[in-house]
Amino acid sequence: MNLKLLEEENVLHAVITGEIDHHNAVVLREKVDRQIAAMRPAGLVIDLSGVTFMDSSGLGFVMGRYRSMAGIGGQVTVKGATGRVETILQMSGAYRYVKLLDE
Repeated sequence: MNLKLLEEENVLHAVITGEIDHHNAVVLREKVDRQIAAMRPAGLVIDLSGVTFMDSSGLGFVMGRYRSMAGIGGQVTVKGATGRVETILQMSGAYRYVKLLDE
């Protein structure tokens, strides 16, 4: 798993590649939450286009960032989810809370 954090016009972009499992989700959460606390962005874009596998830990990561951002009045957008990753997000009802960025 690899994470790249980019800041653009008060929006934090988290570009994730590889697999998101229990162990990786912990690292992702710590790094992204640290940046959210420091930056207090208006939005968080989670780019999942490079994610090859995601289980319920990945879903927990996305929904946890939704709660973090809601706490500071921000929003979360997911982009690039395909295959099983997209299925998990759809079946869980995550899109009722996080926005889907159509590319």
